[in-house]
Amino acid sequence: MILANPPFGGKERKEVQQNFPIKTGETAFLFLQHFIKILKMGGRAAVVIKNTFLSNSDNASRALRQELLSSCNLHTILDCPSGTFIGAGVKTVVLFFEKGKPFDSVQGTPLFSQGKPLNQGMATQKIWYYQLEPGRNMGKTNSLNDEDLREFVELQARFAETEKSWLVDIADVDRVTFDLSVKNPNKAEESLLREPQEILDEIAALDAESAEIMAGIGEML
Repeated sequence: MILANPPFGGKERKEVQQNFPIKTGETAFLFLQHFIKILKMGGRAAVVIKNTFLSNSDNASRALRQELLSSCNLHTILDCPSGTFIGAGVKTVVLFFEKGKPFDSVQGTPLFSQGKPLNQGMATQKIWYYQLEPGRNMGKTNSLNDEDLREFVELQARFAETEKSWLVDIADVDRVTFDLSVKNPNKAEESLLREPQEILDEIAALDAESAEIMAGIGEML
């Protein structure tokens, strides 16, 4: 069992990245790869990660989401409110997953690489989402408590669908982007405008990624 809150925003050198199949400078993404690798079959994990991981369009993020869905049963995503983790700088989610069996027992190849239906090539079949809404602003002196999580625990035990929780079938996930964004179907009528801070955080992350790419190009010149 793995319970982890890996550091956000850290950048690792290329020498470190060489130890991982999916190359990325994002520390948290390298940790997630490590967790998937070291889990025994049937092993369980709960990992805190920034919510932009669910939708980032860069190659590393898309490949890591595909790896997670194919090798593990990502059964639950807990969407946390802003301010849950002080200093995180971005909204966070908690990924709950169990190491599964994504490979064809005969061919030893991921089924999704054989052109078979997506739902046959993934250890994940359905993902249960829950939007945590404590009804107050989170902060250093106003942290989450057991009562805030009581409903989540009760509903998650049976993957119940409510106004704040819903199921997504893996067959409905785009097999190119593997976008797992939190999109509550019960609140479709609400504006989909993003929070300004979320936009600024994504811009900062993209700027850092661009700087890393430019630095790599500079090294090759």
